[in-house]
Amino acid sequence: MLRFGLCCIFSREPIRFRHTTAKALSAFSKTQQLAKLSEICLANAEGLLGAVRAVSRMGIGAFRISSPIFPRYTHPLVGYGLDDLPGAATIRGLLAKVHDYKKVHDIRLSFHPDQFITISSQKTEVVENSLRELEYQGFVAELIGADIINIHGGGAFGDKNAALQRFRQSFGRLSERVRQRLTLENDDRIYTVKDLHPVCTDLGIPLVYDVHHHRCHPDGLDVEQATGLAVETFEKTGREPYFHISSPSEGWETGNPRKHADYVDWRDFPKAWINITATIDVEARAKELAVMKLMRDLGLLRISQAMGEGDETNRQDAEGIQ
Repeated sequence: MLRFGLCCIFSREPIRFRHTTAKALSAFSKTQQLAKLSEICLANAEGLLGAVRAVSRMGIGAFRISSPIFPRYTHPLVGYGLDDLPGAATIRGLLAKVHDYKKVHDIRLSFHPDQFITISSQKTEVVENSLRELEYQGFVAELIGADIINIHGGGAFGDKNAALQRFRQSFGRLSERVRQRLTLENDDRIYTVKDLHPVCTDLGIPLVYDVHHHRCHPDGLDVEQATGLAVETFEKTGREPYFHISSPSEGWETGNPRKHADYVDWRDFPKAWINITATIDVEARAKELAVMKLMRDLGLLRISQAMGEGDETNRQDAEGIQ
Protein backbone atom coordinates (compact mmCIF):
# COMPACT_ATOMS: atom_id res chain seq x y z
CA MET A 1 0.00 0.00 0.00
CA LEU A 2 2.91 2.37 -0.65
CA ARG A 3 2.13 5.50 -2.65
CA PHE A 4 5.08 7.33 -4.25
CA GLY A 5 5.11 11.05 -4.93
CA LEU A 6 6.68 13.38 -7.46
CA CYS A 7 7.93 16.79 -6.31
CA CYS A 8 6.80 19.89 -8.23
CA ILE A 9 8.26 19.52 -11.70
CA PHE A 10 8.94 16.96 -14.43
CA SER A 11 12.14 15.91 -16.13
CA ARG A 12 10.76 14.67 -19.45
CA GLU A 13 7.04 15.41 -19.44
CA PRO A 14 6.19 18.60 -21.42
CA ILE A 15 4.56 20.25 -18.38
CA ARG A 16 5.91 23.56 -17.11
CA PHE A 17 4.78 26.11 -14.55
CA ARG A 18 5.24 29.82 -15.10
CA HIS A 19 6.57 32.44 -12.68
CA THR A 20 7.04 36.18 -12.49
CA THR A 21 8.63 38.70 -10.14
CA ALA A 22 7.34 41.74 -8.30
CA LYS A 23 9.89 43.83 -10.17
CA ALA A 24 8.59 42.70 -13.55
CA LEU A 25 4.97 43.30 -12.54
CA SER A 26 5.68 46.76 -11.09
CA ALA A 27 6.46 48.06 -14.58
CA PHE A 28 2.76 47.77 -15.47
CA SER A 29 -0.44 49.43 -14.32
CA LYS A 30 -2.64 47.49 -11.87
CA THR A 31 -5.02 46.51 -14.65
CA GLN A 32 -2.13 45.26 -16.77
CA GLN A 33 -0.66 43.42 -13.79
CA LEU A 34 -3.91 41.56 -13.19
CA ALA A 35 -4.20 40.67 -16.87
CA LYS A 36 -0.65 39.30 -16.89
CA LEU A 37 -1.16 37.41 -13.63
CA SER A 38 -4.43 35.98 -14.90
CA GLU A 39 -2.63 34.61 -17.94
CA ILE A 40 0.08 33.03 -15.79
CA CYS A 41 -2.33 31.56 -13.23
CA LEU A 42 -4.50 30.15 -16.01
CA ALA A 43 -1.45 28.48 -17.57
CA ASN A 44 -0.44 27.07 -14.19
CA ALA A 45 -3.94 25.73 -13.50
CA GLU A 46 -3.84 23.99 -16.89
CA GLY A 47 -0.38 22.68 -16.05
CA LEU A 48 -1.58 21.32 -12.72
CA LEU A 49 -4.41 19.44 -14.39
CA GLY A 50 -1.90 18.02 -16.85
CA ALA A 51 0.40 17.09 -13.97
CA VAL A 52 -2.16 15.04 -12.05
CA ARG A 53 -3.15 13.27 -15.26
CA ALA A 54 0.51 12.52 -16.03
CA VAL A 55 1.39 11.10 -12.61
CA SER A 56 -1.74 8.96 -12.65
CA ARG A 57 -0.77 7.55 -16.06
CA MET A 58 2.71 6.73 -14.75
CA GLY A 59 1.42 4.92 -11.67
CA ILE A 60 2.68 7.67 -9.34
CA GLY A 61 0.23 8.30 -6.51
CA ALA A 62 1.07 11.77 -5.22
CA PHE A 63 2.14 15.17 -6.52
CA ARG A 64 3.74 18.05 -4.62
CA ILE A 65 2.60 21.40 -5.97
CA SER A 66 5.02 24.28 -6.34
CA SER A 67 4.08 26.99 -3.84
CA PRO A 68 3.94 29.93 -6.31
CA ILE A 69 1.33 28.34 -8.56
CA PHE A 70 -0.31 31.77 -8.15
CA PRO A 71 2.84 33.91 -8.32
CA ARG A 72 3.29 36.84 -5.92
CA TYR A 73 -0.17 36.23 -4.47
CA THR A 74 0.66 37.64 -1.02
CA HIS A 75 3.16 40.31 -2.09
CA PRO A 76 2.49 43.61 -0.29
CA LEU A 77 2.71 45.69 -3.50
CA VAL A 78 1.58 43.45 -6.36
CA GLY A 79 -0.48 40.89 -4.46
CA TYR A 80 -4.04 40.05 -5.49
CA GLY A 81 -7.01 37.78 -4.88
CA LEU A 82 -8.12 35.06 -7.27
CA ASP A 83 -11.37 36.83 -8.00
CA ASP A 84 -9.44 39.98 -8.98
CA LEU A 85 -8.19 38.19 -12.09
CA PRO A 86 -10.08 38.51 -15.40
CA GLY A 87 -9.88 34.75 -15.89
CA ALA A 88 -10.97 33.83 -12.36
CA ALA A 89 -13.97 31.76 -13.42
CA THR A 90 -11.94 29.70 -15.88
CA ILE A 91 -9.14 29.20 -13.35
CA ARG A 92 -11.60 28.06 -10.69
CA GLY A 93 -13.12 25.66 -13.22
CA LEU A 94 -9.74 24.11 -13.96
CA LEU A 95 -8.94 23.75 -10.26
CA ALA A 96 -12.30 22.05 -9.76
CA LYS A 97 -11.30 19.59 -12.49
CA VAL A 98 -8.02 18.95 -10.64
CA HIS A 99 -10.01 18.28 -7.47
CA ASP A 100 -12.35 15.86 -9.24
CA TYR A 101 -9.57 14.07 -11.08
CA LYS A 102 -7.40 13.57 -8.01
CA LYS A 103 -10.41 12.23 -6.10
CA VAL A 104 -11.43 9.75 -8.79
CA HIS A 105 -7.86 8.55 -9.40
CA ASP A 106 -6.71 8.71 -5.77
CA ILE A 107 -3.86 11.17 -6.29
CA ARG A 108 -2.63 12.77 -3.08
CA LEU A 109 -1.74 16.46 -3.40
CA SER A 110 0.52 18.47 -1.13
CA PHE A 111 2.34 21.76 -0.69
CA HIS A 112 5.79 22.28 0.81
CA PRO A 113 6.29 26.05 1.35
CA ASP A 114 9.71 27.61 0.92
CA GLN A 115 12.17 27.91 3.79
CA PHE A 116 11.26 31.56 4.38
CA ILE A 117 7.99 30.36 5.94
CA THR A 118 9.01 30.56 9.60
CA ILE A 119 6.21 30.96 12.11
CA SER A 120 8.69 30.48 14.96
CA SER A 121 10.72 33.56 14.00
CA GLN A 122 11.64 36.24 16.53
CA LYS A 123 10.69 38.88 13.95
CA THR A 124 7.04 39.89 13.86
CA GLU A 125 7.21 40.79 10.18
CA VAL A 126 8.54 37.34 9.25
CA VAL A 127 5.79 35.63 11.24
CA GLU A 128 3.06 37.80 9.69
CA ASN A 129 4.34 37.16 6.17
CA SER A 130 4.56 33.45 6.90
CA LEU A 131 1.00 33.32 8.20
CA ARG A 132 -0.28 35.11 5.09
CA GLU A 133 1.56 32.72 2.83
CA LEU A 134 0.19 29.69 4.66
CA GLU A 135 -3.35 31.08 4.40
CA TYR A 136 -2.88 31.49 0.64
CA GLN A 137 -1.72 27.90 0.34
CA GLY A 138 -4.61 26.75 2.51
CA PHE A 139 -7.00 28.55 0.15
CA VAL A 140 -5.58 26.81 -2.93
CA ALA A 141 -5.34 23.48 -1.10
CA GLU A 142 -9.02 23.65 -0.28
CA LEU A 143 -9.92 24.34 -3.92
CA ILE A 144 -8.01 21.32 -5.24
CA GLY A 145 -8.37 18.93 -2.31
CA ALA A 146 -4.73 18.90 -1.16
CA ASP A 147 -4.46 17.56 2.39
CA ILE A 148 -0.83 18.43 3.24
CA ILE A 149 0.89 21.77 3.80
CA ASN A 150 4.27 20.72 5.09
CA ILE A 151 6.72 23.05 6.85
CA HIS A 152 9.93 22.89 8.87
CA GLY A 153 10.42 24.11 12.41
CA GLY A 154 12.52 27.05 11.25
CA GLY A 155 15.57 28.41 13.03
CA ALA A 156 16.55 27.74 16.61
CA PHE A 157 17.56 31.38 17.23
CA GLY A 158 19.81 30.25 20.06
CA ASP A 159 17.01 28.55 22.01
CA LYS A 160 15.05 25.66 20.51
CA ASN A 161 12.50 25.54 23.31
CA ALA A 162 11.67 29.24 23.00
CA ALA A 163 11.45 28.94 19.21
CA LEU A 164 9.07 25.99 19.44
CA GLN A 165 6.95 27.90 21.95
CA ARG A 166 6.62 30.72 19.41
CA PHE A 167 5.66 28.07 16.85
CA ARG A 168 2.86 26.90 19.14
CA GLN A 169 1.58 30.45 19.56
CA SER A 170 1.63 31.18 15.83
CA PHE A 171 -0.06 27.87 15.02
CA GLY A 172 -3.07 28.98 17.05
CA ARG A 173 -3.51 32.00 14.78
CA LEU A 174 -3.96 29.94 11.63
CA SER A 175 -7.36 29.24 10.14
CA GLU A 176 -8.92 25.82 10.52
CA ARG A 177 -8.36 24.97 6.87
CA VAL A 178 -4.61 25.50 7.34
CA ARG A 179 -4.35 23.85 10.76
CA GLN A 180 -6.08 20.70 9.53
CA ARG A 181 -3.56 20.40 6.69
CA LEU A 182 -0.35 21.54 8.38
CA THR A 183 2.42 19.01 8.94
CA LEU A 184 5.86 19.43 10.48
CA GLU A 185 9.04 17.87 9.06
CA ASN A 186 12.37 17.10 10.68
CA ASP A 187 15.27 18.87 8.97
CA ASP A 188 18.93 18.05 8.39
CA ARG A 189 20.50 20.70 10.63
CA ILE A 190 18.31 21.86 13.52
CA TYR A 191 15.09 20.06 14.42
CA THR A 192 15.05 16.28 14.73
CA VAL A 193 12.17 13.87 15.07
CA LYS A 194 12.83 13.78 18.81
CA ASP A 195 12.62 17.60 18.95
CA LEU A 196 9.37 17.87 17.00
CA HIS A 197 7.39 14.86 18.19
CA PRO A 198 6.24 16.49 21.46
CA VAL A 199 5.02 19.57 19.57
CA CYS A 200 3.21 17.43 17.02
CA THR A 201 1.58 15.40 19.77
CA ASP A 202 0.48 18.44 21.77
CA LEU A 203 -0.92 20.36 18.79
CA GLY A 204 -2.28 17.41 16.82
CA ILE A 205 0.07 18.09 13.91
CA PRO A 206 1.23 15.06 11.90
CA LEU A 207 4.99 14.60 11.62
CA VAL A 208 6.39 14.12 8.11
CA TYR A 209 9.45 11.93 8.52
CA ASP A 210 12.36 12.67 6.18
CA VAL A 211 14.72 9.72 6.52
CA HIS A 212 17.56 11.45 4.63
CA HIS A 213 17.42 14.40 7.03
CA HIS A 214 17.41 11.99 9.96
CA ARG A 215 20.49 10.24 8.66
CA CYS A 216 22.27 13.58 8.22
CA HIS A 217 21.15 14.85 11.62
CA PRO A 218 20.60 11.86 13.96
CA ASP A 219 18.94 12.14 17.34
CA GLY A 220 19.43 8.74 18.99
CA LEU A 221 16.30 7.23 17.44
CA ASP A 222 16.76 4.55 14.83
CA VAL A 223 14.77 4.63 11.58
CA GLU A 224 12.18 2.15 12.82
CA GLN A 225 11.57 4.14 16.01
CA ALA A 226 11.31 7.44 14.14
CA THR A 227 8.96 5.86 11.61
CA GLY A 228 6.75 4.57 14.42
CA LEU A 229 6.50 7.99 16.06
CA ALA A 230 5.64 9.66 12.75
CA VAL A 231 2.99 7.06 11.90
CA GLU A 232 1.46 7.54 15.34
CA THR A 233 0.94 11.26 14.74
CA PHE A 234 -0.85 10.62 11.46
CA GLU A 235 -2.99 7.83 12.88
CA LYS A 236 -4.29 10.19 15.56
CA THR A 237 -5.68 12.43 12.80
CA GLY A 238 -7.01 9.52 10.72
CA ARG A 239 -4.70 10.27 7.82
CA GLU A 240 -2.17 8.36 5.74
CA PRO A 241 1.44 8.83 6.92
CA TYR A 242 3.75 10.90 4.77
CA PHE A 243 7.50 10.36 4.35
CA HIS A 244 10.33 11.83 2.28
CA ILE A 245 13.27 9.93 0.84
CA SER A 246 16.41 10.87 -1.07
CA SER A 247 19.99 9.71 -1.49
CA PRO A 248 23.18 11.78 -1.20
CA SER A 249 24.79 12.80 -4.49
CA GLU A 250 28.28 12.55 -2.97
CA GLY A 251 27.69 9.41 -0.92
CA TRP A 252 27.31 8.95 2.81
CA GLU A 253 30.98 8.64 3.65
CA THR A 254 32.54 11.50 1.68
CA GLY A 255 31.61 15.05 0.75
CA ASN A 256 28.32 16.64 1.75
CA PRO A 257 25.63 13.99 2.34
CA ARG A 258 22.89 16.64 2.38
CA LYS A 259 22.88 17.20 -1.40
CA HIS A 260 20.27 15.15 -3.24
CA ALA A 261 21.25 12.70 -5.96
CA ASP A 262 19.58 12.31 -9.34
CA TYR A 263 18.08 8.99 -8.24
CA VAL A 264 17.40 7.17 -4.98
CA ASP A 265 19.56 4.17 -4.17
CA TRP A 266 17.10 1.42 -3.30
CA ARG A 267 19.41 0.41 -0.44
CA ASP A 268 18.53 3.71 1.26
CA PHE A 269 14.87 2.70 1.37
CA PRO A 270 13.98 1.77 4.99
CA LYS A 271 12.86 -1.78 5.60
CA ALA A 272 10.46 -0.35 8.19
CA TRP A 273 8.45 1.25 5.36
CA ILE A 274 7.87 -1.85 3.25
CA ASN A 275 4.72 -3.23 4.86
CA ILE A 276 2.89 -0.07 5.84
CA THR A 277 0.40 2.20 4.09
CA ALA A 278 2.08 5.55 3.43
CA THR A 279 2.87 8.26 0.91
CA ILE A 280 6.55 8.70 0.08
CA ASP A 281 7.77 11.77 -1.76
CA VAL A 282 10.88 11.00 -3.80
CA GLU A 283 13.18 14.02 -3.61
CA ALA A 284 15.53 13.38 -6.50
CA ARG A 285 16.78 15.53 -9.34
CA ALA A 286 15.65 13.13 -12.07
CA LYS A 287 12.05 13.73 -10.97
CA GLU A 288 9.51 11.32 -12.49
CA LEU A 289 12.30 9.10 -13.83
CA ALA A 290 13.66 8.73 -10.30
CA VAL A 291 10.22 7.90 -8.90
CA MET A 292 9.63 5.20 -11.49
CA LYS A 293 13.13 3.77 -11.07
CA LEU A 294 12.73 3.45 -7.31
CA MET A 295 9.34 1.82 -7.72
CA ARG A 296 10.78 -0.61 -10.24
CA ASP A 297 13.83 -1.33 -8.05
CA LEU A 298 11.48 -2.19 -5.19
CA GLY A 299 9.36 -4.38 -7.45
CA LEU A 300 6.38 -2.03 -7.22
CA LEU A 301 6.11 -0.90 -10.82
CA ARG A 302 5.39 -2.86 -13.96
CA ILE A 303 6.29 -0.58 -16.83
CA SER A 304 3.82 -2.15 -19.23
CA GLN A 305 0.95 -1.54 -16.82
CA ALA A 306 1.98 1.89 -15.54
CA MET A 307 2.41 3.42 -19.00
CA GLY A 308 -0.44 3.94 -21.44
CA GLU A 309 -0.41 2.42 -24.90
CA GLY A 310 1.64 4.50 -27.32
CA ASP A 311 3.53 6.36 -24.59
CA GLU A 312 6.85 5.16 -25.92
CA THR A 313 8.98 8.08 -24.71
CA ASN A 314 8.17 7.52 -21.05
CA ARG A 315 8.28 3.76 -21.48
CA GLN A 316 11.77 3.88 -22.98
CA ASP A 317 12.98 6.39 -20.37
CA ALA A 318 11.83 4.20 -17.52
CA GLU A 319 13.10 0.95 -19.01
CA GLY A 320 16.43 2.50 -19.98
CA ILE A 321 17.38 3.72 -16.50
CA GLN A 322 20.37 1.82 -15.19
